[in-house]
Amino acid sequence: MKTLKRLIFGILLVTGFLQNGYAQAQKEPVDYVNVFTGTSNSRWMLGPYAGVPYGMVQLGPDNQESGWMAGYDYSIMNVTGFSHIHAWTMAGLMVMPATQDFTKENGASSKAYRGAGAGFHSRILKETEKASPGYYSCELYDADCKAELTATTHCGFHKYTFHENGDARILLVLNFPTEYSIRINEASFRKTNDHTVEGYAETQATYGSYKLFFTIQFNKPFNSLNGWCGDTIKSNVGQFSGSKDIGAFVNYSTTENETIMMKVGLSLVDMEGARNNLKTELDAFGWDFEAVAAAARGKWNDILSRIEVKGSEVNKEKFYTNFYRSFAKQTWSDADGRYVDQFNKIQQLPQGGVMYGGDAFWNTFWNFNTILSLVAPEFMNNWVKTELELFDKTGWTNNGPTGLKHTGIMEVTHEIALMVSAYQKAIRDYDVSKLYDAVRHNGMVQGKRFPGGGLAGMERLNIYNRLGYVPFEKDAACRTLDYAYTDFCAAQLAKAMNHDDDYSFFLMRSENWKNQFHPDLKLQVPKDSTGNWMKDFDPFSGKHWVEGNSWQYTWYVPHDIPGLVSLMGKDLFNQRLEEGFQKSVKHNFAAHAFDRHQDTAFEYYINHGNEGNMQASFLFNYSRKPWLTQKYSRAILEKFYGNTPYHGWEGDEDEGQMGGWFVIASMGLFEMNGGVTAEPAFDLSSPLFDEVVIHIDKRYNGGKPFTITAINNSAENVYIQSAKLNGIAIKSPVLPFSQVVSGGKLELLMGPEPNMDLFK
Repeated sequence: MKTLKRLIFGILLVTGFLQNGYAQAQKEPVDYVNVFTGTSNSRWMLGPYAGVPYGMVQLGPDNQESGWMAGYDYSIMNVTGFSHIHAWTMAGLMVMPATQDFTKENGASSKAYRGAGAGFHSRILKETEKASPGYYSCELYDADCKAELTATTHCGFHKYTFHENGDARILLVLNFPTEYSIRINEASFRKTNDHTVEGYAETQATYGSYKLFFTIQFNKPFNSLNGWCGDTIKSNVGQFSGSKDIGAFVNYSTTENETIMMKVGLSLVDMEGARNNLKTELDAFGWDFEAVAAAARGKWNDILSRIEVKGSEVNKEKFYTNFYRSFAKQTWSDADGRYVDQFNKIQQLPQGGVMYGGDAFWNTFWNFNTILSLVAPEFMNNWVKTELELFDKTGWTNNGPTGLKHTGIMEVTHEIALMVSAYQKAIRDYDVSKLYDAVRHNGMVQGKRFPGGGLAGMERLNIYNRLGYVPFEKDAACRTLDYAYTDFCAAQLAKAMNHDDDYSFFLMRSENWKNQFHPDLKLQVPKDSTGNWMKDFDPFSGKHWVEGNSWQYTWYVPHDIPGLVSLMGKDLFNQRLEEGFQKSVKHNFAAHAFDRHQDTAFEYYINHGNEGNMQASFLFNYSRKPWLTQKYSRAILEKFYGNTPYHGWEGDEDEGQMGGWFVIASMGLFEMNGGVTAEPAFDLSSPLFDEVVIHIDKRYNGGKPFTITAINNSAENVYIQSAKLNGIAIKSPVLPFSQVVSGGKLELLMGPEPNMDLFK
């Protein structure tokens, strides 16, 4: 009997080993994400930060000085500290373990950065630096400590293992380098007990101030709470307050390889909110750091598994990294549904409600809007509800609410495109009558500025209404194009909801883009208030354009490409566009000179690295040369996008926008008009992958998967030879959205030469 038991036990051991080994060999989608991609020469919002999808907390290392592109740079071999919030224009609470001498200002190699601040930065052993979705770790050389980080939506979880016996401290820093400057107006630290420190920081940011509350629990009693205000050091205190340069630290006497852990709960509402967020999200885990990291990984894998791709390992890494980046926005409401509005008033959402925020919706109708509607409609629905809550409490929706303050970044209202697209795709768990009121209000009422400088609505609407365009002495010429597209979106919603007069009005106004189209030059050319064309015009100058030039913006009529082809002429349209692509290959289809505003003329054509030109490769579908869409969309996927810290995106990744484009285009899909019509449809192109399986959501659609198969696909075979949808040949490069979400199969036969008779 014992022999039989040993045999069974042995079989179970071997079986378990084989199953475990097999499981490890089968990579999950989350395993393909490279969180270091593009992190050298990247902006504040992009780093190997531990977080969850749409997390308020994006916890990770900073190592640069203040200014444009501050935050983390892969090529820098040290860490200043680990901060919790890496949102556009917002930051909060840096933590850093240290065993070095504590210094202020001069006299130590451990000085963190130029200017006031405690000296505590540490060089890192680069080969030990590891990160994956929801997790980051490295060995801090000077601190002689291993740092590990993970997070939940509102909380950070820190694990610091000190390698030697001795004195150690953990610093809590409020004033540290950021991309957009911040100022600490008022802050406070308080020792609640020997395991807990609480406090707040009222922070002045680009669009007004916000108050960040934090509660910090330690797994081991600390010896004392200490801190600094300016050059004054405070030792063994119970509570202290100050402004500007202020921070705190707790002391420990550690043994060899002792681990000190911290749980940090954050809230923009109040201290009770921070405590409740910590309790709600971390109490159930106790001090099990690995379990929290596993939970974060699981949340990412759940989302990333909604699309399966089959192809090369390199392309799968690119795909899932870009898919991961597409969920980089934030949740600003607390776990209990409370949030602070534009006027610093606490509001309460219904149970389960959330408020999202982040960088601009600038042209997101060409990238991650599509992803949300296709595989994450619950996020899209929550975005609409966020906008309607803003409208209800402030009178306006907004293009880029950060910390739930109005910003109006890029001075457009492209949140309207997301809202209309959601409605047209039957994602409607909200008050649809309020949706219409909000969209109509945006197009009928003069925009306004809020305290802190934030813009809501169309600031030049009065002039646009009177002249039919925005004159260049008042604002950028591309405002005319942005307003015209948003008018088209409003028109489509009016039509869908049977508001015939509004439909006619908005549709007519959506044609205003033609008022800047020069009849001889066949380009968008700025006009002044008297109707005169701009003198000394250069199509490659960025003057009077936003992060682009006239050549690039001429193609920016997402709602009326057939009209543009007609005005320009099909032959000139194709000749000019193809020449632009041919001359842009050497630049990897990017124009770094226009990452920021440039008045100077640079002869750049295609600029995939900025939002106004991301549709360019799909324009050939409208000018009877769809094989060039197939050629150049694949070329952008290959050349513009990389998978190393030094080459991720040739341009500003913009909180998931570049990532979103890769995900959609690599499946051979695109939505030129943003999916805002009554029958949204995809433009077809050449898939990067041999097979794509899109797991359609069950709540809003039937839950039947849609499969895209590319037969004979390769780096050379980029041209579609034939196409079948559910076994029936299709003759147009258009695929209705409704057919995709109904499930089925698109079968494409690929080849090395274009089939010029297909899709004509």
